[in-house]
Amino acid sequence: MAFEKSFAADREVGASFAATLNGELVVDLWGGHADAARTRPWQRDTLVNVFSTTKAMAALCLHQLADRGKLDLDAPVARYWPEFAQAGKAALPVHYLLSHRAGLAALRPKLPTEALFDWQRMTEALAAETPWWEPGSRSGYHAMTYGFLVGEVLRRIDGRTLGAFFREEVASPLGADFWIGLPASQDSQDARVAEMVAPSAEAMAAAGAAAAPAADSLLAKVMGNPALAPETANLPAWRRAEIPAANGHGNARSVARVMAALAGGGAAGDVRVLSEAALARATTEQCFGPDLVLGVPMRWGQGFMLASDALPLGPSRRAFGHGGWGGSLGIADPDARVSWAYVMNQMSAGTLGDTRAFELAQAFYAAL
Repeated sequence: MAFEKSFAADREVGASFAATLNGELVVDLWGGHADAARTRPWQRDTLVNVFSTTKAMAALCLHQLADRGKLDLDAPVARYWPEFAQAGKAALPVHYLLSHRAGLAALRPKLPTEALFDWQRMTEALAAETPWWEPGSRSGYHAMTYGFLVGEVLRRIDGRTLGAFFREEVASPLGADFWIGLPASQDSQDARVAEMVAPSAEAMAAAGAAAAPAADSLLAKVMGNPALAPETANLPAWRRAEIPAANGHGNARSVARVMAALAGGGAAGDVRVLSEAALARATTEQCFGPDLVLGVPMRWGQGFMLASDALPLGPSRRAFGHGGWGGSLGIADPDARVSWAYVMNQMSAGTLGDTRAFELAQAFYAAL
């Protein structure tokens, strides 16, 4: 089977893949090891950092606030976060944050990696930042800043952090073992958090410029300030912090569970997380074209990657979701009423998913 072949080809250390049909779990696979030394078997409930697949969870939280009438996505961010009006951003609407069109993908003041663990420091820096391009004109992937921007809007309205909101309003009702800001109690529980393994030198070389961008490129500024290395995700400080763009911890089952609700029109079973109208807005195309940061054509909804010829997410053009650095991916396909997710600890050099996930998805669809 496809899952076993990936291990046999030495492309994995540990991984899990799950899929749902009509909201019910129909595939639940896991295997390999949770550490680079291959001493800890990957268990059914092993958690792993999924990097930017977390962005789908963060977007869902903000759409819930809008769905409840507490947030107007067309309103200026500054209505909810007054300090954000600095540097000509007074009229910038909330939905630009979700579709990566705010022009705030990078920060000019040099910050250490540890700044990522300091919510106030990051949000104050973003409030003061001047957009790098005209907001609304183009997309530019907000790799790390996205979560602080979205999360601060939510916090200003609701009072809870995004991690707490997600846990109470999404994860708990759905029974999804997914965390944004991992409590120490979960990290120490039978050492169930997997160690991230950096891409091999061969993988980095094959990826070329995409993995090692020119120093003066916008991508280098996005990824280099604060600097982020794969090993950073193994630090306790990273796991404890709330970084809603990149430090969600879960397994394929939990990601697929959340995406199942989105594939089901906003509900999985008797648990509704979004109205159909709110989901339709979240998945309506906002922009489609070369992304200023990623350098490839991206089709964005409001917080979700949308399927395109450049980035097919399965057989349906209506499929959507999000991928993460190194290979993780969570997808909802409303046409087939399926969701699927892949997570792993052996990172590839890819930014938003890779071939391992798509090969597993192809095998799943073939079996339907």
